[in-house]
Amino acid sequence: MTHHAYEEPEGYDDVEPEETGGKRALTPAQRKKRRWKIIRRVAYAFVGVFFVLPAIAFVITYFLVDVPSPTEVAQNQSQAVTYLFADGSPMGKDVPRGGNRVLLSPEQIPDVMKHAAIATEDDSFETNSGFDVGGLLRAVYNQATGGTGGGSTISQQYIKKATDNDAPTLTRKWTELAKSFKMNQTYEKKDIITAYLNIIYFGRGAYGVGAASQAFFHKEAKDLTFSEAALLAGLIQQPGRSENDKVAHDRWNTALDRMVKNNYITAADRAAAQFPTPIPLEDSKQQAGAPPAFVVQQVKDELAAHDIPEDRYYSGGFVVQTTIDPKAQQAAEQAATEALENQVDDNLLDALVAVDPKTGGVLAYYGGKPIVKGPNGEDQAGRDWADTPQNPGSSMKPFDLTALLKKGEGLDKTYDGSNNRTFDGRVVRNAGPGSSCSQQCTVAEAMMRSANTVFYDMVLNDTKQGPVKEAAKEAGVKVKEDGGQSIVSTKDNNISLGGGETQITPLDMASAYATFAANGEQRDRHFVQKVTNAQNEVAYEATTDAKPAFDSDADKSRQIAGNVTEALKPVIGFSHLKCPNGHECAGKTGTQQHTKVAGEPAWAANANSQTWMVGYTPSVSVAAWVGGDGNKPLHGKNNSPIYGSTIAGPMWQKFLSLYLTGKPGEKFDKVERIGGEVAPPPSTEVVTTSESTPTEENPGNDGGDHPGRGHESETPSSSSSKHTKPSTTSKETPTGSQDPPR
Repeated sequence: MTHHAYEEPEGYDDVEPEETGGKRALTPAQRKKRRWKIIRRVAYAFVGVFFVLPAIAFVITYFLVDVPSPTEVAQNQSQAVTYLFADGSPMGKDVPRGGNRVLLSPEQIPDVMKHAAIATEDDSFETNSGFDVGGLLRAVYNQATGGTGGGSTISQQYIKKATDNDAPTLTRKWTELAKSFKMNQTYEKKDIITAYLNIIYFGRGAYGVGAASQAFFHKEAKDLTFSEAALLAGLIQQPGRSENDKVAHDRWNTALDRMVKNNYITAADRAAAQFPTPIPLEDSKQQAGAPPAFVVQQVKDELAAHDIPEDRYYSGGFVVQTTIDPKAQQAAEQAATEALENQVDDNLLDALVAVDPKTGGVLAYYGGKPIVKGPNGEDQAGRDWADTPQNPGSSMKPFDLTALLKKGEGLDKTYDGSNNRTFDGRVVRNAGPGSSCSQQCTVAEAMMRSANTVFYDMVLNDTKQGPVKEAAKEAGVKVKEDGGQSIVSTKDNNISLGGGETQITPLDMASAYATFAANGEQRDRHFVQKVTNAQNEVAYEATTDAKPAFDSDADKSRQIAGNVTEALKPVIGFSHLKCPNGHECAGKTGTQQHTKVAGEPAWAANANSQTWMVGYTPSVSVAAWVGGDGNKPLHGKNNSPIYGSTIAGPMWQKFLSLYLTGKPGEKFDKVERIGGEVAPPPSTEVVTTSESTPTEENPGNDGGDHPGRGHESETPSSSSSKHTKPSTTSKETPTGSQDPPR
């Protein structure tokens, strides 16, 4: 018998032979060969899908896209922003500072500036092809792990700014990579870094290093030192915070450290570097036909929070319709200007803010003069006093009352309202007989008279400090820990009388009182109604949604706000102020006592440093502030002290008179009284004495967390107690407030 050798049929490797059915099983070598064939096929498919096809697509994209020139970008970045009043009438145009800039050539930008930008933004710039693979992988990792930091090269940043497209989409990123690569194949590195530095935003309204060198150092770019270049390069990542001293120093240090790491400067240069202090800010300098500078800054801040940051602000051809009412703005400027016209104290400053309770829109905004004289007579940017926190004094007391009402106790609850009461070893005084009442003083009468002893007792023993702060925040006060400017401190009981570390801006006070005027409905205050771009498309539109402020139950919040209003209505007449005919008003004055320091004249011991009048009708809430820059002794004629009802009060009254003329009268809604039966109205008799100096409050012996001397009173009178010099040894030592009638 002849035996023939077995031959594998063709394609045997590709077929899994069955153990049964007469087919032979694969040998180990055959299985291994088959596995590798599968792996090779998968690898080919992987390469095709992830490398070949993307490469083909990238080549196609490369030939389809164009790289925008710096000239085209500059034209788009230099568009003025048109401002409109709430009624659509023109307010003015905000023209970019860099609008008339000249694009610099590579030779006009010094190497130190180029090196500083490369070191801080893209240290592989000289070798990469428009994108950095390592940077991209780091960016992906950071996105996946919740970290920070991107992988954009200078070329990619240029494309992003040039196209004004920062959408987080794969399509945008893909096109950006193609354009970046094409840019690096088309231009030399010196031209790329020049193009980048000609369009990037540095802050202060300055696009391009030429404008930035003038805006920050008043010099040409070619004259920049390495230290100045480091500051400008450092600010590229945070241009909107260029005026924040800590941010500027941190970014400057980061830039210098990276310049050393990249061998652009020596360690000795780094050690000897001095921070290059920028010239005084002049962004708020008024131009002919420009909108109010402080309104512009508030609008910029608001838009930045809604995806129109400062570096896009001048690039969209935007039209901003504000909430500012032209009649209200004119009334605010007139009332504030006239309030200080005949005053003898050059240290007096003022601010006025009006808010619409029905929408949350800011109707009028006056923060002082936008341009003031410097120490050498030069023009410099003024400070926005409407957004600067100050001790509110007794204008804080409505928040004390709100906390009490939320507990279910109301205007008929009684406290000992007599003078010279002792709490934990510290004496709290009222400012005079006119601010004191009986040992069974109702909260309603205490609010009218502004009896310090009642509100200090109320917060210390009943509501506690935390709920008072919560009430202020619920009403609309934006505290620093939530991104605002104001400070409401619960570390001691100074909060009850608006002293100590508690400081609130006029903007916040107007917004918070607007919630009382709106029957307990809180709306976010805002300056912008709507923004449209150059194509007349809506880029942003504000909402006026309301929420119950003081309780999740809207009816309960309404009742609480109505009770606050009921308590504040008698304060107007008691402070010798008037509400326009046909309108009902409610409000509260406030005064912060000056703390005398060595070298000041004797009259400074009785002076005040901050005064307020905050009040509202159903259609407008107004905060008027008159004070000084810090703890300065302010005075009227013959060195007499000023009070909330002597300048701020009339300024508030003047505004309402001007603004409400011709508008229909309004009354507050009636609500059920919380916590008891309706009590008889408090006596409005003002107790006076032959003395006119408000009393002091005993500061205690330790300079600790006690109220300072004399808080709020509507009457300029004094007790017979011996005056005690307030402690100046502790920043925690609060000062109170005193408010007699005019």
